[in-house]
Amino acid sequence: MSNFAARSILKGLLLSSLSVILAGGSAVAVTTDDVKWINQCVKDNSDQGAKRLVVLKYCTCMNNKMTDEDTQSVTEWEKTHPEEQKACEEEAGWE
Repeated sequence: MSNFAARSILKGLLLSSLSVILAGGSAVAVTTDDVKWINQCVKDNSDQGAKRLVVLKYCTCMNNKMTDEDTQSVTEWEKTHPEEQKACEEEAGWE
């Protein structure tokens, strides 16, 4: 296994662990699909000026509000769910 592959796996595991921790202790199962969507959301919001941990908390919150049947990315979904967006901004400490 290459160094790059090992780092990618560790990064994914770290984000998965953080997602579970950031869920506020609620019983939320984080799937590989969840990690994919959360990572994409973090990437989509990386230029918004917030700290990475705040963005990660926000994206995790938004992902947790979505149902398994939602097929949009978090970034697409948030545009049609302003109440959830505001709640997650507050929960993450987005300023």
